[in-house]
Amino acid sequence: QVQLIESGGGKVQPGGSLRLSCAVSQRTFTSYAIGWFRQAPGKEREFVGAITWSIGLAEYGDSVKGRFTLSKDNAKNTVYLQMNYLKPEDTAVYYCGSAGLLTLVYDRYDAWGQGTQVTVDP
Repeated sequence: QVQLIESGGGKVQPGGSLRLSCAVSQRTFTSYAIGWFRQAPGKEREFVGAITWSIGLAEYGDSVKGRFTLSKDNAKNTVYLQMNYLKPEDTAVYYCGSAGLLTLVYDRYDAWGQGTQVTVDP
C-alpha cells in the first residue's frame, strides 16, 4: 500500500505563495500519477492538479491554471505543488493521492495522504 504524506500548508496573505509537498513511500504501477484535490467547508471537493512520475505530464484545474505549478523529484519520491498569487478562495485542506493513470477523477485515486491546511487570509 502506497503511503503519502503532505506538508507545507499554513497561513498566507492574499497574493502570497506556498509550496506543498507530497512524499510517497514507493512508486509502483498503482502510483503512476500523483494528484492534488482540495476540500473547503461547505464546498465541493475540487481537482487541483495531477502529474505523472515518468515524464512529468501535468493537468490543472481551471481555477488554478497559471497560478499553481506541479513538479516532481523522482529521487526523493516527492511531488511539489507551488502555489502563487494565492486568493482567499484557495483556502482549503489539500490532499494528495496516487492513481494508476493521469486523471481528474477523484474515485480513480486509491491512496491518500492525511491532508494539509492552507489558509489565505489578510
